[in-house]
Amino acid sequence: MMDQTFPLRRREIVTQEPAVQSMVERWPGLFTERQVFAEFNRIASKNLEGQFYEALDQHTPRFIELFKSKKGTTGQKLTDLMQHINWVSPDVTALRSVVLKGLPIVLGDDSSEVYKACSDTAKDEALASVTVGVLTVVSEDTEQQGLNTVHLQPISTAIILEGSTVMDNVRDFPQAVCLIFGLMYALHLDYPKCMANTFKFIQAVMLGLGNKTLPPKLLTLKNKLLS
Repeated sequence: MMDQTFPLRRREIVTQEPAVQSMVERWPGLFTERQVFAEFNRIASKNLEGQFYEALDQHTPRFIELFKSKKGTTGQKLTDLMQHINWVSPDVTALRSVVLKGLPIVLGDDSSEVYKACSDTAKDEALASVTVGVLTVVSEDTEQQGLNTVHLQPISTAIILEGSTVMDNVRDFPQAVCLIFGLMYALHLDYPKCMANTFKFIQAVMLGLGNKTLPPKLLTLKNKLLS
C-alpha cells in the first residue's frame, strides 16, 4: 500500500509542505524503520541503511586518524570522544557513534541542539527544547557527562521532528542518525542550520546524492578521507 500511495504522498509533501505531525496522523506507517528505508529507496533508489553503514565503516579508520591529528579545542573535544573506544576490542557501535559525533566537530557544526541527552526524569523538559534531533534518555548518574559522551546503554533513543517524537526506542545512536537523515529526506525538510555541513556530508559524500560540487569545507574533508 505504501508503494501504491507513494506518488500521492510525495506530491503532497513537496507541493504542500505539510506539518510533520499531520504526516504522522495521515501516514503513520511511514514512521517505522522499514518504511523509512523503503521510502528513501523509492525517492533516491538507494539502500539508505546499507550504504550509510558501509560508508561509515569504510571511512572510520581514516576518521580516527584525522581526529587524533587535531589540536587545540577541536582536538580536545575529539580526544574526549575517543575515550569511549576500547582500543583492545573496539565495539562497532562505539566506533560509529564516535565518528558521527566527531563529524560535526571537524566540520565546525554545533551539534548541541540536535544531539541531546537527558535523564528519564527530565525527558519532558528536554523534549520542549528540541526542534529537530536525536534525544538519548540516560540514567541520572550519566546525564552530566557532557556533549562529548557516547551513551552505549541508554534507556531509550528517540527521533524528534518539529518538536514531536516521531520514533522512539531506536536501536542505538548510529541507527537514529541514519533514520533522522532518512526522515528529513523523505519529508522534504531542511537540514538544521547548526548541522547543515554534517547532513550535507552524509548526503553528498557518504551516499553520493545531490550536487557533485561540494563546498570547500566538505571537499577538504572528503579529500583527507580519501588521501
